[in-house]
Amino acid sequence: MPDKSFDINLIRKDFPTLNQMVNEHPLVYLDSAATTQKPQYVIDKTTEYYQLLNANVHRGKHFLSEQVTTQYEQARLNIAAYFNVQAKEIVWTKGATESINLIAHGLTSKLNDNDTVMISPLEHHANIVPWQVLSQKTGADLKALPLNPDATFDIDACCDFIREHKPSVLALTHVSNTLGNITNIAPLINAAKAIGSLVVIDGAQAAMHLKPDLAALDCDFYVCSAHKMLGPTGVGVLYGKYSILNTLDPYQTGGEMIETVTLNHSTYRCAPAKFETGTPNIAGVLGFSAAIDYLNSLNHREICDYEANLFRYASEKLVRIKGITIYSSLSDNIGTLCFNYKNEHPYDLSTLLDSFGIAVRSGHHCTQPLMAHLKLNGSVRASFCFYNTYEDVDNFINSLHECLEMLD
Repeated sequence: MPDKSFDINLIRKDFPTLNQMVNEHPLVYLDSAATTQKPQYVIDKTTEYYQLLNANVHRGKHFLSEQVTTQYEQARLNIAAYFNVQAKEIVWTKGATESINLIAHGLTSKLNDNDTVMISPLEHHANIVPWQVLSQKTGADLKALPLNPDATFDIDACCDFIREHKPSVLALTHVSNTLGNITNIAPLINAAKAIGSLVVIDGAQAAMHLKPDLAALDCDFYVCSAHKMLGPTGVGVLYGKYSILNTLDPYQTGGEMIETVTLNHSTYRCAPAKFETGTPNIAGVLGFSAAIDYLNSLNHREICDYEANLFRYASEKLVRIKGITIYSSLSDNIGTLCFNYKNEHPYDLSTLLDSFGIAVRSGHHCTQPLMAHLKLNGSVRASFCFYNTYEDVDNFINSLHECLEMLD
């Protein structure tokens, strides 16, 4: 895909879902933390597979199978290049949730009651529950990093906590899905690696906005989902250092991941094939690769600058509304505003906003421990992306004012 300059008017035309009316108002989509919209380029590439290349991968020598296998493996190279890692370190999964489950399952035989697994109160349930299950199965102790009252980390205190408790596994989010806060994970990774911990990073929210260099970050595992990176649903990535990937027990067994099979014994292929059993989501993988092509056609620095300026514009307007409490950091943030209005229920506010065509998320955002930490029953979340406009922000704020008048 040819490079293009960052022109928000042209970019908006690439996303067909954005250009519609909802409840007789122009759609203002502020729920990109849940799932991003898809450019027509991604939609077309996904459709193209079913129209022109519909065959299985790695299974046949006929034209269609060889063509789609080439594209499928090129997609792996594409994603690996995006993260600055090796293609053999990229495992296709259904998404970040399955990736974390795959890691946790793969470590089951390696932990016991002498081990500690460390998470944080900030995590999405997908980066809590698998570690709870792993701890219950193995007897490992499950501990959480300390969190400041405002749901930020004291990095020095956390590094000391890691050194004190010496976890065998540290599983941590790069960016909070509820708050949008960016975690300064580099010193935490360094502290954990210095004592021999395995480090798992949930990059579901960070992968598109921050485009992390995983070789420089030096974590052992990093997970993400295509649908939060302009790609299709039902496909994601597990990055793992190759030597460590191969030590994990397989998550599922069956066809494709095997090397030899007799009636009484089987041997498995090396990673990544070891973890890719059965027929994969081929269309999803090709669509994900197209999403990476689209992102690469834009200048990442320009995307970051635009999103930062848009977030600043929105936060400055929201913070001036009397009765609004914002829980997100307004400095280190990918573009998410988590807030409430007085004692009003977040569901009521999000429903009223929807009547104006404003799409936001309300609830606990799959972070009940974080909500408990903040002493909340839920919140409203407006999450921005580079395809949003300043007009979107104005419509959001103006509609919010009208909603608050109804509630008062």
